[in-house]
Amino acid sequence: MQVVFHAGAHMTDEDKLLACLSGNAELLGQFGAMAPPPRSYRKLMRDMLRDANQAGGAPAPDARATLLAAMGADPQPDRLILSSEGFFGTPKMAASSGVLYQAAEHRLDIYQRMFRGDGFELFLAIRNPASFLPGVFRQTQFDDFADFLGGTEPAAIRWSEMIGRLRAAFPDMPMTVWCYEDIPLIWAQLVREMAGFEPTTRFDGEHAILSEIMTAPGLDRFEAYLASHPDMTEIQKRRVIVAFLDKFAEENAMEEELDVPGWTEAMVEDLTEIYDEDVYAIARLPGVTMIAP
Repeated sequence: MQVVFHAGAHMTDEDKLLACLSGNAELLGQFGAMAPPPRSYRKLMRDMLRDANQAGGAPAPDARATLLAAMGADPQPDRLILSSEGFFGTPKMAASSGVLYQAAEHRLDIYQRMFRGDGFELFLAIRNPASFLPGVFRQTQFDDFADFLGGTEPAAIRWSEMIGRLRAAFPDMPMTVWCYEDIPLIWAQLVREMAGFEPTTRFDGEHAILSEIMTAPGLDRFEAYLASHPDMTEIQKRRVIVAFLDKFAEENAMEEELDVPGWTEAMVEDLTEIYDEDVYAIARLPGVTMIAP
């Protein structure tokens, strides 16, 4: 069995991928895949993680069987899709002391041992620290942003550092990474890659993200355009999406509120430039598949 492990990050998904997959359960089954309800495993896996930590890092011998039974995975699927932005920790742990998801390797090791003998594949979305850090900060009980980062300068924080740690700890584990900012353009590919669909497989919710950020008249015209051009490639569709968003995006739908005291527009621009360079570095890491427009 192949375990697809979607670990967030925070502020990148809000369970939209899982909702889309769940809405295509019958189609998933045709491809030998299953996306069980999150209530069937999230708390259970947290409890197992806690128990494993208390036992020196070893999950219970029956962890796999217990999880599969709780998920209703009978018969066992070829591809099991699990998703939680909390797999690698709480928002407080997302950038503790200026290190992104410091506990990721330890936790992932235990999760893999829960599914001993199965293949493991990590899916991870990243986000511009200029919006990610303020977003997770607001979900913590910290009053001071500098305390939240342990005195680390935001400009020193790199997703490539975290992903590099995971590559070093799990060199044989495939990793698929994408940018939150690109999701409207790559949504269909994300769902297909996670589900194990064919590149041309149609599914319910292909344009779910666009419906959130595009005006209703614009979406109607977009879907009519697609219907009149059924042979477009995925690359061509993305160009069409860009054109329609340029003309029909909901006002303020793609703008982000940044309200960290002391942050200037120049600082946000610097962080964004650093992020762009970091994304380029991640795409060159061995064993990492970067989904990009």
